[in-house]
This record gives sequence, structure tokens and C-alpha cells, in this order.
Amino acid sequence: MKFTRTLLASALVALLAACSNSAQDSAQEAQKSADAAQQASDQAQQAAAQAPTQEAKQAADQAKTAADAAGQAADQAQQAAAAASSQSPANSSSTMSMSKDAAANAADQADKAKDAAKNAADNAKDAAKDASKGH
Repeated sequence: MKFTRTLLASALVALLAACSNSAQDSAQEAQKSADAAQQASDQAQQAAAQAPTQEAKQAADQAKTAADAAGQAADQAQQAAAAASSQSPANSSSTMSMSKDAAANAADQADKAKDAAKNAADNAKDAAKDASKGH
């Protein structure tokens, strides 16, 4: 009986660690996406500064909004990962699973925001090129 309890406790600790690691990975991915979105936003701001057209300014604003969204999603992923890692063995695995899923969803949102920021940065660069050609 004692061995069975020890074995079950070990399995639960291993499960907790696995869920926590997965949530941490999601949080790290979200942070990378947020960083990339911020870089794209910076590039869009630079392009808009070089050719201050309405289109470039609008694209730069869109990139900044997307970068902000990516940052918020990364924060949410970090919070979910922290919640997953702080789960005690007494808590149900469904609570841990929800925390892990929340971190993964936040990472996905950060990735989408990163893509939006990159697209907006590309639009700003295109607008700057068009403006420099006199269009």
C-alpha cells in the first residue's frame, strides 16, 4: 500500500512538471512573438518617419497596436504558466490542464499579433517606397 501511494504521488508530481513545462514553453513562445511584433512595430515607425504619408502612418499605428496585443498575450501566457507551475498535487489535473491551455491560447494570440505587426510593417515600408517614388 505504501509503495502504491508513493508511486501515485510520483506520477502526479511528474504530471504536474509536464504540464508546467508545457505552459512555460507556451509562455516563452508568446514572449518571442511579442518581441518580434515589437521589432516589426519599430520598423513600421521608422518607415513612417522616412516617408510621413497617411498610409505609412496608418500602417505604423496598426503595427504598434498589434505589438501591444502581442505583449498583452505574452503577459497572459506568463500568468497562466505561473498558475500551472504553482498547482499543488492536491489540485485536480483539469485545473492544470486549463492553465496549460490558457498559456497555449495566449501564445497563439501573440503569434497572430506578431504576424499582424509584420504585415503592418511591410505595408508601412511599401507606403514609404511609394512616397519616395513620388506616387
